[in-house]
Amino acid sequence: MLSAKMSLKRSTMDKYEALRKYFGYDTYRNGQETLIDAILNGRDALGIMPTGAGKSICYQIPALLLPGVTLVVSPLISLMKDQVQALNQAGIHAAYINSSLTENQISKALALASKGQYKIIYVAPERLETFGFLEFARCADISMLTVDEAHCISQWGQDFRPSYLKIVQFVNGLEKRPIISAFTATATEHVKEDIVCVLGLLNPRILVTGFDRKNLYFAVETPRKKDAYVMEYISAHPEDSGIIYCATRKNVDALYDKLRLSRVSVTRYHAGLANEERRLNQEDFIYDRRPVMIATNAFGMGIDKSNVRYVIHYNMPQSIENYYQEAGRAGRDGEPSECILLYSAQDMMINRFLLDNKEQNPEMTDEQNEAVRERDERRLQAMNYYCLTTNCLREYILNYFGEYGSGPCGNCSVCGQDYDTADMTEQAKKVIACISETRGRYGINVIAGTLSGNDRAKLREYRVSSCQSFASLSDMNEIAIKQLINHMLVEGILDVTKDKYALLRLTGRAREVAGGQRAVIVKKPKNAAAAGSQPKASARRSDILNSRGLELFDRLRKLRAQLAKKEALPPYLIFSDKTLVDMCVRLPLDMPQMLGVSGVGQNKYERYGREFLDEIKNFTNGKQEKLYFGDAGEADLFLAAQSKTRAKKEDFYITKERAQDFPYAEKYYVTEIAEKLNGLRDAETVKKLSGAEIFRNMQSKGYADEKYMDGLRRKVVFEAGKEAGLFIDMRTSQKGTEYEDIFYNEKAQRMIVMEYVRA
Repeated sequence: MLSAKMSLKRSTMDKYEALRKYFGYDTYRNGQETLIDAILNGRDALGIMPTGAGKSICYQIPALLLPGVTLVVSPLISLMKDQVQALNQAGIHAAYINSSLTENQISKALALASKGQYKIIYVAPERLETFGFLEFARCADISMLTVDEAHCISQWGQDFRPSYLKIVQFVNGLEKRPIISAFTATATEHVKEDIVCVLGLLNPRILVTGFDRKNLYFAVETPRKKDAYVMEYISAHPEDSGIIYCATRKNVDALYDKLRLSRVSVTRYHAGLANEERRLNQEDFIYDRRPVMIATNAFGMGIDKSNVRYVIHYNMPQSIENYYQEAGRAGRDGEPSECILLYSAQDMMINRFLLDNKEQNPEMTDEQNEAVRERDERRLQAMNYYCLTTNCLREYILNYFGEYGSGPCGNCSVCGQDYDTADMTEQAKKVIACISETRGRYGINVIAGTLSGNDRAKLREYRVSSCQSFASLSDMNEIAIKQLINHMLVEGILDVTKDKYALLRLTGRAREVAGGQRAVIVKKPKNAAAAGSQPKASARRSDILNSRGLELFDRLRKLRAQLAKKEALPPYLIFSDKTLVDMCVRLPLDMPQMLGVSGVGQNKYERYGREFLDEIKNFTNGKQEKLYFGDAGEADLFLAAQSKTRAKKEDFYITKERAQDFPYAEKYYVTEIAEKLNGLRDAETVKKLSGAEIFRNMQSKGYADEKYMDGLRRKVVFEAGKEAGLFIDMRTSQKGTEYEDIFYNEKAQRMIVMEYVRA
């Protein structure tokens, strides 16, 4: 065994050589170098980076360059297997140790590791406390311990695993403390603090690169028949691989049977299936033998399949954290992909039932379990509001994780819809009066029934007909009243209790509405028929290729499939679609040219490069030709743009010439300014500007703000804002309600216009 004092020599290779040789890339992505440099300088690190941002390279490159071995604690067997396969394909010696191996296999792996055979070892957290592994760890030179899916260590994380707490005990038992690095894709501020505290990170370099996945399109749809929607979607995307998540095993099985009878190449995954069947079904999906997977949330964590083009949620998940993690399994290769949630009111009932029957953690006190239950209820409410909001879906998700100021994305189902607005302040006042009169004792169903004047037995039992507010909204049906109440919940005018009963409560904003200081404006789709329609076809990286280029691309994919079958590997572990498209653009005809293709490292070339070169030479007769649209520079720009975002629209701006057409007036409020500016932009290439974005700009300049005063939330203008032309005045809604708002005189309007002018 290696002595802890006998450190292996540090690699003489630098981080750029390692990236090119093993992974085939010339440059690092956003944030990767920052974390790599911190680790190589002996500093602990925490990286919170979205799925597909390249978290694994942040610890794999340092693992190659540090003198000893790196242990990677990972929660799932499938994750370890995928990562180790990918590393071995790249020419990096790696191994995993978990319950899928026999004791003899584990002993052999540890013996090889003790001789320096592996630079990276993936291990399940439970394995850290076993005698054999502890013996190995006490003698090995462990340079770094990496915690993958680090949110699992927090009791406030969506996937808390008590076994992760064993990591701290393990580190404390080592003779020499290694560098500790931790990575996750989803962490609220509370969870981030938990990770740092529980892991005991020392002066860590913390990097949050943002949660946005620009290549993902988000949509919430409310089809009357979910099965028909799914069938139509799959029929429209026959070549694509996708995951369909259902809340229950029953839904998985029922949808699986329907699709299978329709001759869809589909498989399924849930905890009710035998272990061997789950394993085979997962492999069928990963190896593209069956490109459609229907599963409960038991499937997917750590699945590194890069070419998943869509994730459909048949039912609403229990939290934004769960949704974003599951939806994030689409488009890991950076290609445009779609995340669609099929919503129905029944989803709340299903999820409440699942929460009510959730097993309590025996390692936590009753008070802690109750706190977790309240937290879960809050998360469920936030998820429900996501499905109900008429504001940008991406912005809602980013705000949830504490990332503000993004503005409408132009790449979600809400941003792609035109809306009419209706002033429903008077109706909202009646909702508020009803909740106040009934003293907050009821939930949405009883309040909606009372307001509509319903005479069902449950309401007679509660004697709500004696309330002054009974039937005060009899001109609206209960569905419309519930939609209004949901809008008020999303806007923070109402709240619900933190328990399973979800009783309606009034907030400070409700008092503003009741007092005439706040209007309730509801957005409704202009074209109701468009709701529930299928998303538009995505632009793909291969769109740069002409007909000859697409023919070669298809031949390269078939060659990749043959090699994958021969070596029993998922096709994406050989080369990604991005790499194959780059081959079609560059048409490499020798080794140096092939090594210049994105994603082709030295080891990958030695394994597969010659066969792909031969295929390209046979197709082109060894001659260079142009297999893409535009010139070479345009091809490079297209590939770069498609790797960043599906939406081609730029952030809002107007030209100097168009700015001259702005219709200045004595005063405007902020949404009027945004509306006038949007009319001057190039709608085909430039995103819309929102009034909220303009107001955030005023806040950042110290001109104005929103503050709680006397229990009410009011807008205020500071001295600097008054000098710039902002002032408070009364505004009247369409229904005649008066309330205070900030107005902008011509001086302020000119200042705002000039901020968005681009030469």
